Amino acid sequence: MSFFEIAYFYPIIFLMPLYRDFSDDKATILLWKYDEKEELNSQFLVEAENYEKIKDYHPTKLKELLLVRKILKSVLPDHKILYRDREPFLFPQDFEISVTHSFPYAALAISKSKIGIDIEPFNPKIKRIQHKFLNEDEAHFIEKEKEVAYLTVIWSLKESLYKIHHSNYWSLKKHYEVKPFHLDFPFNIQCRVHDEKVSDLFKARVEFFENYCFTIVD
Repeated sequence: MSFFEIAYFYPIIFLMPLYRDFSDDKATILLWKYDEKEELNSQFLVEAENYEKIKDYHPTKLKELLLVRKILKSVLPDHKILYRDREPFLFPQDFEISVTHSFPYAALAISKSKIGIDIEPFNPKIKRIQHKFLNEDEAHFIEKEKEVAYLTVIWSLKESLYKIHHSNYWSLKKHYEVKPFHLDFPFNIQCRVHDEKVSDLFKARVEFFENYCFTIVD
C-alpha cells in the first residue's frame, strides 16, 4: 500500500521533517533524520508493552527507537510496534513492517506484503568482515575500484533479505545470495534465499544519499 493510499484511510500528522520518501505503489517507506530540536518523549512514544525493554537502552539506541515510533505516529497514529521473538510487528496486524536505523537516520516501511529495509554507512572497515557474508560468485562481479560500495550494498541487501526470510540456522554467506548488478543502475536486483529445501527469489533496489546506502527488498 502506497503512502497516498494510507493517507486516504488514515489522517497523516507530520510531527517531524521528512528527509526522504522512498514510497512506491507497493509500500510506504519513509526516512527521517534526527534534529536536536526535535522532542522525543519516551512516555508518549513507547508502547506500554515495551517500556521495561527499553529502560536501560543507550541514549543513541533509544533515540533511534523513538524516531521510528514518531514516524509511525505520523502515519498510523492508532497502531503500535510490538515484538515476537525479537522481531517487530505492527498491531493491529493489518500491515507488514520493516524497521532500520543508523543514527541520525531512522526509517519505517509499511506494506500489505512482506518487506525488508536496511540502511548502512559506507565504511572501509567492511572489508575486514567480508569473509562472513560474501560468497565466491558475488566476489566475482565486484569492481575493485568500488569495492567498499559494492560490499556495503551486498551486506545491506542481505540484511534486508534476512528481515523478510530468516532462520536461526542460516548464514548470510551460505544461504543469502545477491545476483550480479551495477552500482550505476541498482534497481530490480535479483536476490535469493535458499537451502536444501527452500529457494525463494526476491527483487531489490538501492537508494544512495550522503554517505549511506538504503536497500529495499520485497
